[in-house]
Amino acid sequence: MIKSAVVLLPGLNRDRDMIAALTKISGKAPVTAWQTDTDIPDVDLIVIPGGFSYGDYLRCGAIAARMPVMRAVAEKAAKGVTVMGVCNGFQILLETGLLPGALMRNASLKFVCREVKLEIANANTTFTRAYRPGQVIRCPVAHHDGNYFADPETLARIEGNGQVVFRYAEGTNPNGSLNDIAGVMNEAGNVLGLMPHPENLIEAAHGGSDGRALFEGVLGIAA
Repeated sequence: MIKSAVVLLPGLNRDRDMIAALTKISGKAPVTAWQTDTDIPDVDLIVIPGGFSYGDYLRCGAIAARMPVMRAVAEKAAKGVTVMGVCNGFQILLETGLLPGALMRNASLKFVCREVKLEIANANTTFTRAYRPGQVIRCPVAHHDGNYFADPETLARIEGNGQVVFRYAEGTNPNGSLNDIAGVMNEAGNVLGLMPHPENLIEAAHGGSDGRALFEGVLGIAA
């Protein structure tokens, strides 16, 4: 059985949602790692949930990226452990340097909280193997700084490498992200960051289950 861990940081408010999703889908509660932890137990998956770590001071994720636990995450990622960051977790992974690009203020300069459509831009990944290529799914978003940006050279590289995993589809881009990018992974394919919240659409009580396949794929329990 795949073992998972959820990183806890002051200000994150989606940790319980993520823990609930991982527990419900895998049947086993994840371990947790606190900001001052210098080591993370041997696990197969590390998730950094959403929220407003350290009040989003300086830049979103900038303080969190300098915490001891994120050095431990980086060490695990370098060894091939699968890492996923959602919303603020995506921002933290960018600030840590584990993913390319940056996330700026939404083009509207307003906090956006609504449902969007996502296209599976690359179905040949650990994270999306339970989806079909080009499949369009529903997913909620809730962020103020989700406008993905990268310089032209970086953008061309990640597009060419298939590192763009999710795109906003059907005109639902909520933040102005370049190329409608909603989620990217590293070159090695074991670190993913995405702005939408798949953990909040995994069962009928949520109004749908389009996000469930992401967890089933990454947990290795896809049908």
